[in-house]
Amino acid sequence: MTRCAQPGCTGTIEEGYCDLCGSAANSPPLPVSAPVSAPASAPVTQPVGRSRPVSGPVGSSGRSRAGVLGTIADLPSVPPRDPVGAVMTDPEVPEEKRFCANPACAQAVGRSREGRAGLTDGFCPHCRTQFSFTPKLSKGDLVAGQYRVLGCLAHGGLGWVYLAADENLDGMWVVLKGLLNTNDAEALAAAEAERKFLTTVDHPNIVKILNFQRSEGLGYIVMEYVGGKSLHELRRQGPLPLRETLMYGREILHAFGYLHEQGLVYCDLKPANVIRVGKRLKLIDLGAVQHIGSPPGTSWATVGYHAPELDTRPSSVTSDLYTVARTLAVLAISSYSPARGGTATPLPQDCGHESFTRLLRRATAADPADRFQSAWEMEDQLVGVLREISALEDGVPYPAPSTLFGPERTAVGTALSEAGDQVFGPLDPALAARGLPVPLVDPADPAAGSLAGLLGRDGKELIEQLAAMPQTTETKLMRARLLAEGAAAETPVALNELSTALPGDWRVTWYRGVLALATGQADQAVSMFDSCLSMLPGELAPKLALAYALECAGRQAGPWYEAVWRTDHSYVSAAFGLARTGRMSVLDQVPATSSYRVAAQVALAASVVRRSDLSGVAPGDLVGAADRLTGLDDLDPRRRDLLVAELLAGALAWLETGSPPKGKTLAGAPFTEPGLRRRLESIFRKLAVAADSRQERHALIDQANAVRPRTWL
Repeated sequence: MTRCAQPGCTGTIEEGYCDLCGSAANSPPLPVSAPVSAPASAPVTQPVGRSRPVSGPVGSSGRSRAGVLGTIADLPSVPPRDPVGAVMTDPEVPEEKRFCANPACAQAVGRSREGRAGLTDGFCPHCRTQFSFTPKLSKGDLVAGQYRVLGCLAHGGLGWVYLAADENLDGMWVVLKGLLNTNDAEALAAAEAERKFLTTVDHPNIVKILNFQRSEGLGYIVMEYVGGKSLHELRRQGPLPLRETLMYGREILHAFGYLHEQGLVYCDLKPANVIRVGKRLKLIDLGAVQHIGSPPGTSWATVGYHAPELDTRPSSVTSDLYTVARTLAVLAISSYSPARGGTATPLPQDCGHESFTRLLRRATAADPADRFQSAWEMEDQLVGVLREISALEDGVPYPAPSTLFGPERTAVGTALSEAGDQVFGPLDPALAARGLPVPLVDPADPAAGSLAGLLGRDGKELIEQLAAMPQTTETKLMRARLLAEGAAAETPVALNELSTALPGDWRVTWYRGVLALATGQADQAVSMFDSCLSMLPGELAPKLALAYALECAGRQAGPWYEAVWRTDHSYVSAAFGLARTGRMSVLDQVPATSSYRVAAQVALAASVVRRSDLSGVAPGDLVGAADRLTGLDDLDPRRRDLLVAELLAGALAWLETGSPPKGKTLAGAPFTEPGLRRRLESIFRKLAVAADSRQERHALIDQANAVRPRTWL
């Protein structure tokens, strides 16, 4: 490890940058007045399994599938702020921010009236709770014989925040947090409780609580100094890019996941409580942190951010995640204010991106049971949305394995139409239902080991195998999948039983969608898959399923196919879906390693002549289509001959209105009527030799005779 060269910085150089101030290893020293505090050094806690069946099978957190996605460390570093320069010259709480500290009252206090300035000390006229907005420490004061005060930094919900130097640690900067209303018993109790358990909190995304001291009967929390910019300050410059906002969301969820594993909830997340310094993000102001399940009405919160049920229900993981979504909305959505007139404002209908909108709506659902049930579950879906946004901005896919779905089993809609005037026929809904990715098995299920080798398989034999296995949740779900894909009559009964046993489980809704698609009830399938997508906004499988259902219902499916394909090229069905909307060129993006590369190239070649009007086709298009077929080594020879014959016939039709291009050849034949006819005749006769039946052979010979060049002999 190499120590940072910046004066007073106790950070270390990691990968060329200081892990505290973000300065490069070779940066010239900055003119700071005093040292900054050391960062928390504990590693990020790994996620635990999810707790509710509403989220489906257990999986790892989104961090495991982030791949090459950017992180906050990839953003420009925010330089540390000189702490001395941050001290307030005139520490005073503005009158408009003076409110009664009694949560049951919270009325305005200390306001001017009749030409008299508002009081900074007094009693609430509504409930008689005593208030005091006067700082209790001044520059030069020594707290507990150790912390020399330089002045006030800010004022917040629970008290004044002071800057001090720890004289026992060579003047290291620290923050002292006192009480805004030192006579309020509830505030004192909150500070005492904070002291007891926050000193054990140790996470790189959370400000470190160092100590708790009393001076002249008053209590002060001692914490590390984090001298960067808050997200509130960054947001003042305008809405933050959505990609950047989601990166911040991941860091916040890492911190929340850690707190929740310790049995704690943060309660009061908002942009002002999140600081960017160097290449890190930290939560500050832990005054509202409390134990999960704390009594209703005891949570310190901010209007517009806190969950509405906290007035009547205990604090919970879901109420905490509610604040994350509201914070992300404020950061990313232009002209959005979380509250007006003391009342929370609803999210706008359009939050800037469809998947982001659905992420926010699920996290802020009115019923806590409908929200994400863990920070890791929310992060997993947030990362999926981040991948989608990143792919859109960078123009390159960001593939990653899903923690909830297996891969695409087979690409559907790839076969050429039987009709010669269109490239593809209508999408077969039953084939689409059987080709969808399969939800993964919960590894905690007793039958998981036995079912692992059966994923993706189907058939009556498999249903019989399942009947002989222990009837666990996963065996019942797999049976429901097989029944739904086969459009079996008993499927609704099986799904109703699962719905009773697993209320809110997205997999039941998913299989209802599969059944609706398999039975041709496209509109119902749209409704089911749309609901699944709202529960899993970062997953690609529901987007693909919704696109299938919309296409089968005769509605616009292109945007969903595009979102899937742009993000992950392993979903080849999405490319063919786009091709069916008229965007044939996207098939050139099907990877050369894909088993559907040949089908994609064949479709591209056929699309040149499979149209009602050839006037827009150039000779070069026909030649290029023939060259595509020639370059496909894996293409069956008979099929190649049939496709080349189709191109030659199209070229002859084109010559009826156009002049032969000079010097061009098509499939080895001169691009003239006699040349094309001779080549087409030879292909038909070659095919006739290998015909499977006499009837087919005679038909091919008749075609050969019909196209051969006319001669006088």
